[in-house]
Amino acid sequence: MPRLEYVYAWALRRIFKFNYRSQVLTAFGVPFALAFEWCTWRRMRERIFRCEFDVVLRLLPLSTVYPSPFAFFLRNGPVPFVIGPLNGGLPWPEGFSQADNQRQWISGFRNLYRFLPFARSTSRYAAAIITGSSHTHSEFAAYRDKLFYVPENGLNRSLCSDTWRGSERNGKLELIFVGGLVSYKACDLALRAAAQLLRNDSARFTVVGDGPERSRLEQLARSLGIEEAVCFRGWVSHGEVFKRLRLADVMVFPSVHEFGGAVVFEALAAGAVPVVADFGGPGDIVHPGIGYKVPLTTENDVVSQIEKILVGLSQDRDLLNRLRQQGMSSARECLTWDAKAQSVTRVLNWALRRGLKPDLPPPKVLHIN
Repeated sequence: MPRLEYVYAWALRRIFKFNYRSQVLTAFGVPFALAFEWCTWRRMRERIFRCEFDVVLRLLPLSTVYPSPFAFFLRNGPVPFVIGPLNGGLPWPEGFSQADNQRQWISGFRNLYRFLPFARSTSRYAAAIITGSSHTHSEFAAYRDKLFYVPENGLNRSLCSDTWRGSERNGKLELIFVGGLVSYKACDLALRAAAQLLRNDSARFTVVGDGPERSRLEQLARSLGIEEAVCFRGWVSHGEVFKRLRLADVMVFPSVHEFGGAVVFEALAAGAVPVVADFGGPGDIVHPGIGYKVPLTTENDVVSQIEKILVGLSQDRDLLNRLRQQGMSSARECLTWDAKAQSVTRVLNWALRRGLKPDLPPPKVLHIN
């Protein structure tokens, strides 16, 4: 679709300034996605009806608002249609200044996607629906008999190691934050929570990433009296990020709006114990055996809870090392692309009636009105 692709690329560059988190961009992309699937159907339908393929699997786009005509076209066979992983639609938490200026005017119209062409038939006629988060899973609760959870993100096996570095019993606690320095990532909450340990010279804090919030965060560090213990590294290569994660004891990542949280996967693989907000993707991945997740109650309460966790880890290095080792093992066994492929293969075999229904529930059961 060269002409349509040119229009989309021009709009992405000139209008949306490569802001991939823009919900307006998501809405703008719907007709392009429908056009792509229609063109694909016209090209492939004869081969599909000759049964040259066992199944049609639509991987992309991830967003739940993109319907698929393929589900309707294949409603009477000859092969099953499977969609996913789907993700998105995570609401902005109330009472957090980090989220207040992030809401977009189009958010209130999101549910109108249900009235798009093929929107209802996509869910109705799909043989299986794979979701990438507990929140998205709850949106499709009406189709629970064919609903499966598989995390959106994954790890290259090469990042997973069998060796791990034990934390020095009397050394400083090495803290790290990795991510864009934008409001919703809530690096300010991480700095405030670590301030006591940093002022006591019991910890060091490395901030990897850059963005519009950097100057404000540097000013916050000065106002808290911790500027000497905090190092802002800016943007670095992915290899350097992973190297610094391996050197860290704890990754503090209280983002208030994170769909997948790929950096949490990498922290676990590197042996950095994650402390995250119990919301979105990170809240799905982290459990008590490998890290900590803090409910999004109020800003001050989140800071207080993370501070207690960090103080406790600084005083109990055996616990820290145990969590580190268990996190690395979990990443190696459950969070690689290979592990994801095995889960999706089980779903596809079930859709083809070649295997038992896999037990792939979401980590949390949510109820959406």
